[in-house]
Amino acid sequence: MKAILVLNAGSSSLKFALFPINGTLSGEPALSGQVEGIGAGPRLLAKDASGKRYNEPVSVVNSDDQQAQHRASLAHLFGWLQGHNPDLEIMAAGHRVVHGGDLYSAPVRVDDAILAQLDEFLPLAPLHQPHNLRAIRAVASLMPDVPQVACFDTAFHRTQPPLAQMFALPRALSAEGIKRYGFHGLSYEYVNRRLPALLGEKASGGIVVAHLGNGSSMCALRNGQSVASSMGFTAVDGLMMGTRTGNLDPGVLLYLMEQKGMDAKALTNLLYKQSGLLGVSGISQDMRELLGSDAPEAHEAVELYCYRAAREIGSLAAAAGGIEALVFTGGIGEHAASVRARIVEQCAWLGASLDASANERHDTIVSRPESRLTVLTVATNEEWMIAEHTSEIVGL
Repeated sequence: MKAILVLNAGSSSLKFALFPINGTLSGEPALSGQVEGIGAGPRLLAKDASGKRYNEPVSVVNSDDQQAQHRASLAHLFGWLQGHNPDLEIMAAGHRVVHGGDLYSAPVRVDDAILAQLDEFLPLAPLHQPHNLRAIRAVASLMPDVPQVACFDTAFHRTQPPLAQMFALPRALSAEGIKRYGFHGLSYEYVNRRLPALLGEKASGGIVVAHLGNGSSMCALRNGQSVASSMGFTAVDGLMMGTRTGNLDPGVLLYLMEQKGMDAKALTNLLYKQSGLLGVSGISQDMRELLGSDAPEAHEAVELYCYRAAREIGSLAAAAGGIEALVFTGGIGEHAASVRARIVEQCAWLGASLDASANERHDTIVSRPESRLTVLTVATNEEWMIAEHTSEIVGL
């Protein structure tokens, strides 16, 4: 079986999907899953196209070197994939890379020179970029003849006008690359490709796509291009998230530094890992658990999440020059009907009217026929998007 391997590497996990190529790229992976717990008793969790699930320990080297850990995890994964598909031939590997900076507005085949350029973006995404690049280097070490393609979460947003990317900072700092980049671009690109078939001529109008999950963001589209996004210089900006603050007055950070003695490491932990749904509820970062809880703190966390989302929709509708459709995607956006209902209720001023039954069924169109604003749920597929780009770049 000829296939494209898609990898999304994090600090302690390695997500993967194997897409067969039989003349054309398959729309569904033959195998998908992740190696989780890298550095602390890793396990491989996977499922095949029939739904059969696998769960087994991963043997890795006893080392504090993350590069070595990732390489050992990949070696185990490659062996496992080959064991389940003796005739497997990996034709190319596609990687999610969070940051492409200003240099990359499209996927690119990776060589040593490009990898060195991507290293320069490490300060822009310190929690993601190092792990993305470690996976590329690990594949190069284990399978040096397999071509690799980097697909950037920032690339889709490079169509935004300069004003939409600017902060009100001294020009010298902006020139150094401190600007709004936007993220979740692979998800938005996939959803954007689906919209013409779902919306017809409306697909070229003003649209807000809400990618809601543990990491949450929104994107404004006009003529099928990104014109504004909720995330900015980093993936902590914008919407409230599972454990991330979202938009926060920078004066709060100054206060915490001056009055609480917090340093950069403590602030990073607060902003990225202790806040959001988890911080407000004090219970969980999981929206499903909060929706099932009777605790007032859980209710307040959900309500704040929805309020912040509704406010952002208004902002992005203005950036798009009007709004004709609101699209929900991501784990929460696709599956949490009550969250969609809360958000759409606060968008009644935009002409949004929800069909409660369609919403509970998670239909594609969840707005009423008379609703001026079309509301949709569209399942995203970032892994397939990466596979598609990889296939195009490599020429498969």
